[in-house]
Order: sequence, then structure tokens, then C-alpha cells
Amino acid sequence: MIQCKNYIDGQFVEPTGKTLEKKNPANLQEVVGVLPQSGEDEIKSAVDVARRAFPAWRSLSRIRRGEYLDNLVQILKREREAISQVITREMGKSINEARADVTEAIHMVQYVFGTARMPFGDVVSSEIAEKDSFMRRKPKGVIGVITPWNFPLAIPFWLVAPSLAEGNTVVFKPSKESPCTAQKMAECIEEAGLPPGVINILYGSGEKCGMPLARHPDISVVLFTGSAEVGQQIRKVCAEYSDKMCACEMGGKNAIIVLEDANIDLAVSASVISAYKTSGQRCTAASRIIVHQKVLKDFQKRFVKMSKNIRIGDPMDPNVFTGPVINETQLKKILSYNQLAKDEGATVLLDGGRMTGPEYDKGCFVSPFVYRMKHNSKSRVLREEVFGPHVAIIPVGDLDEAVEVHNDVDYGLSCSVITEDYRKAREVRDRCEYGLGYVNLPTIGAEVHLPFGGVKKSGTGLPSASTLIDVVTHRTAWTVNHAREIKMAQGMKMDIK
Repeated sequence: MIQCKNYIDGQFVEPTGKTLEKKNPANLQEVVGVLPQSGEDEIKSAVDVARRAFPAWRSLSRIRRGEYLDNLVQILKREREAISQVITREMGKSINEARADVTEAIHMVQYVFGTARMPFGDVVSSEIAEKDSFMRRKPKGVIGVITPWNFPLAIPFWLVAPSLAEGNTVVFKPSKESPCTAQKMAECIEEAGLPPGVINILYGSGEKCGMPLARHPDISVVLFTGSAEVGQQIRKVCAEYSDKMCACEMGGKNAIIVLEDANIDLAVSASVISAYKTSGQRCTAASRIIVHQKVLKDFQKRFVKMSKNIRIGDPMDPNVFTGPVINETQLKKILSYNQLAKDEGATVLLDGGRMTGPEYDKGCFVSPFVYRMKHNSKSRVLREEVFGPHVAIIPVGDLDEAVEVHNDVDYGLSCSVITEDYRKAREVRDRCEYGLGYVNLPTIGAEVHLPFGGVKKSGTGLPSASTLIDVVTHRTAWTVNHAREIKMAQGMKMDIK
């Protein structure tokens, strides 16, 4: 069992108040870790030390800051397997996916370390020949980072690593469902030798720790990944301040479009991967498959057959395709949406439910639920994010209808089209509303050197991963006059007398 401790000012702080147990979703009888329940006092302490650490950290050269991150990469590589096992035990994703989670975190830190020796500003021409003009980036200050449990190492590093590389300091609150991974992260950061106060980690609930952190007046930027409902609350909190901004990534109701010329084998594989990896608990998971009527029968038959055959079980088994869902609350939510689909008139093709038997009774295991349903703008199951193995197959008659159905949701995160026609793929690229688009691929599989974020209810238009630099820095203009007199742009006269 892992004892999680707040990490403040370079020190692990023993819990003094209430604690919370974190159980293994594959075996609810196993307590994986214990975490403190932080509140206002801990938040004030962490933000204060981050604010004090900011001037010295900002003053370091970008290359020196990058070297600290390179130290961290080497430690993460060494600890890859140990961290992967912690991820699997505390949140239930298969060990293969957990290893990919750690690898993605390593890639993110490698990426920002690589930018340390790259240009980080621009030289631009002035209207006046005697002037040199520059655009530079300056760090914003203390960054508040709040992350979910489904990618407990990759997502934190999407947000933390660029923030640190650009000279900001960080207060990070992980999900209460994945504290043990954050504890391993803190231990790696400690060993990497980052100066005290540069990154601080607090554990606790969203209500008592997350939202108060977002409200703290000395937090310059809030970086949030999670539900649309909480993200909207954070946006409102930040709007109350003249100098606080936020970047929120808030889920999706993603779709795969299968056109009449699609390679059906590829379409089925892409759909199964999109729908069921991490038990559908990805913001990029596909819960809608929009299928041209000409290939509907063939696709539906193969997809249902493959959905029945995926192996669900102990996530530590490398041969398992997917493990449990995160907890009982999420399992009940998924089952309620399965029932809602029936109530809304869906034709059920595969009736998933809670799995039972010796391998499943101690955990939160649920099997795929697949149904066919004509698009209906008023249907809740076709519009709301379920976050589980819950999949609608929606028939359409042509590409125009497919695009219309795709866009008729409040979200716009991930989109994939399966087609052999590059012209049709281009139409989907240009007409569909999304942040991450794919052709002949699943809706999952983002890479760190690309932007990650969505439109509409999925995000605030400020993507994370590689493009987060635009959020955690502000561009400044710096103009130098080399003449011995003042000459102004736009032809403005400078006669004083």
C-alpha cells in the first residue's frame, strides 16, 4: 500500500487530517493507497512557495531548465515498469495501456526538453529601418494543474512539463482516483533535483482542493482536463479575475464515419479499438459509429462479433484487451445509459452489463453494450458522454448526412473517417467539427508533438501537449531604436514645438 504525501517546497508532508483510501477497481478488497484530504491551508502553503520559487526558476536559462527535465526523463525510463504497475492497480487500465501511458509521459518531457535549445521568439521587421523589433515569450507565474484519473501520468506531464520548461512554477492536484501514480511522479521529480517549490503536489477532492486551487488569486493560469461540467465551473471562476485564464479539455461524444467504400476489416478494428480501449474511459473514445447504409449490415455483423470476443479481465494479464471501469459510481452510470438507450427506442445488438463470475465478482467489470439507432437530435444517449463501453451505430445515406450527424452534438474533440477516397476524406477534414482528426485510424492515439484539444463543449480553444506553450506564456513585443532621433511608424509626426 502506498502512502501518498503532499509534496510542498521540496518536502513530503505527513498527513495530519482526514485520509481517503484508494481501492483497486479490479479487486475492491485491495487498498492500493491512502491519500490526504487537502484544503485551504495546504493550498495556501503550496501556492505561496510556488510564488516565491518563481523568480529564481524564471531567471534560469531555458537550457538549464531543460536539463532538469532531461534528468527527469532518465528516471522515468528507469521507473517505467514500476509506475505502469501502479497505474494498472489503481485505475484498472491494462498493463499494456499503462506502459503506453508512461511512454507518452516520457515523450512529452523529451519534447519540451528538446525545445530548450530551439528558438523561442521571433525577429520581425519594423516600418522604420533604424528599429529592430522582437517577439518574445515570458512565463505567466504560478500554474494550477488539475487532471483526471484515466491518464494519470501522461496528462499531468502534458500540462506540467511545458509549464516548467517555459519558466513557470506549478501546483498540481491529481484526481483522487489516481493518487498513487502522482506519488510516484513526485518521487521522480524529487530525485531529478528540481529546486524546491518549483512543482508542488496536493491530494484531495475536487470540491475541497481543486476548485479552491482554481480560485486562489495567485494562480495565473488553470490547466484542467476532466468533465465539461467541472470545466465550465472553472471557466466561470477564472472569469471573475482580470488576470487569470484557463485552458480546459472537457471530453467528447466522438464518432467514426464509415463510408460506402470503406475497408470493412479496417473499419471494424478501428471502431473496436476506439470504443473499448481503457473500457471506453477516454475523452477521445468513439461512442458513435456513423455507417453508410450500403455497408451497414456487413459492418454491424462484424463489429458485434468482435465486440463479443474482446477479452476483459485482470488488467495485469498482458493478454487482456481491457480491464474494469474506475469505480462503482461509473459502472452504475454506464448501466443507466444502457437502459436509457432502450427507453429511447434503440435496437439492442449486444446487451452489455455487469460481469459476474470468479474473475469479475470483486471488481467493476462491465461488458460492451451496442445498439443501432436512427439519429435523433433530442436523444440523450446520442448526445451525452457516457465514458464507458457504450456504442451507438447510426445509419446514414450519404456523406452529407454523415457530416450533419457528426456535428449534431455539443462536443467536438476527436473524429475519424474510414474511406479509400481521399476527396471524401478531405470533405470530412474541412466540414466536421473536431480538434483531432484521423483517416483510416481509431479516434484515439494522439502524439505529444501535435496539439490536443477540441471545440465547442470539448475545450476552450487552447489545446494542450505541444501547443500548451501558447497558454503558459504571453508574447511580448520589444522594439529597439538605433537612431539618434525618434521616428514613428504610420508616418506619425514627431515635431514637439
